[in-house]
Amino acid sequence: MEFFIDSADIEAIRELAAFLPIDGVTTNPTILTKSGKDPEQVFAELCEVLTEDQKIIAQVVSPDYDSILAEAQKIASIRGGKNIVVKIPVTHEGLRAIPAAKAMGIKVLATGIYSPDQAFWAAKAGADYLAPYVNRMCNYGDGVGQVIELVQTLAQYGLAAKVCAASFKNVDQVHQLLAAGVPAITVNPDTIRDMVDHPGTAIAMDEFCANWQKAYGRTTL
Repeated sequence: MEFFIDSADIEAIRELAAFLPIDGVTTNPTILTKSGKDPEQVFAELCEVLTEDQKIIAQVVSPDYDSILAEAQKIASIRGGKNIVVKIPVTHEGLRAIPAAKAMGIKVLATGIYSPDQAFWAAKAGADYLAPYVNRMCNYGDGVGQVIELVQTLAQYGLAAKVCAASFKNVDQVHQLLAAGVPAITVNPDTIRDMVDHPGTAIAMDEFCANWQKAYGRTTL
């Protein structure tokens, strides 16, 4: 199972990667613009923060076939291509570009997925990952349920693409898909913190320390 941070906030990534075994970082054009930095600078900083065993996943911007492939090659050259994945949208031009990018040896994540049918065709086209937008899909139906069905459909037909669930509103959505066995997931830093931090844990640790200090006059073993 792979767990990615969905962010271009280098400090947040550095903080979380220091104590969580993350598998890499995903970005998109909007995330990069919110960083307030040039994209090349963000990619350079990601290369510094992440190890070569952790993936960097970045998205093309241009909508037409030739430009998608040109940008895919540019992204794939980051860090010498080591564990770099290119996000290509499931538009007509994007679906056409996916097999061409794969023929160039580029790993592809199909993005902008709002339905299992779009994901199916991206998988047939050869995408390595599929990124359904879970919460946005919930605006049109049972987004969580559709993603679970997608995982089952891929297994039924022997399609190798891995679902990388994205676009979450809350921890409960993440929990449901983790419980269902989704193979990959990408989550923003705030939601990751909500997954890890619990007030009950802090209360319990404070009680342990207080009881220990009362009994032994110290806070160490």
